[in-house]
Amino acid sequence: MTMYSTRRSLALGLALVPAAMSATLVHAQIVKGPDMKSIERGRYLVKIAGCNDCHTPGYTQTGGKVPEKAWLTGDALGWRGPWGTTYASNLRLVLQKMDEVQWVATAKSAQYRPPMPWFALHDMRTQDLKDVYRFIRYLGPAGEHAPSYLPPGQEPKGPVVQFPAPPK
Repeated sequence: MTMYSTRRSLALGLALVPAAMSATLVHAQIVKGPDMKSIERGRYLVKIAGCNDCHTPGYTQTGGKVPEKAWLTGDALGWRGPWGTTYASNLRLVLQKMDEVQWVATAKSAQYRPPMPWFALHDMRTQDLKDVYRFIRYLGPAGEHAPSYLPPGQEPKGPVVQFPAPPK
């Protein structure tokens, strides 16, 4: 090997170092694990905001003693009132169909039927909604879809919580 070819090889090698370092950084960002701080905050928010109370079967009745693997899988218990009968959706399946931006936009604008406190979602900070999303996505898909909404006058097939008509 001549002095010229050694220098040329060294120069070529040095020229490739930044590209290799850049590729390594990109790869590190891609394979970086989930943001556990955000996921833990999402878990906390789901618990204190009462999401499990309706969206997790048996959660309220057991004082929250439902394994996390069953959280937010929706419920067949209906909520019946003048609006018809609503069911708490399986958030783990619903959020699989949304990206984070879509979730935040939906949470900030949707107006659901009772008893869903949609106004509480509107008041949440964007970062809180992102944390909730990340936690639910971290749990992964599970369970079945909840029953569909039934309009007033249509009889539900399963158990319901009956709300009285509002005072006139």
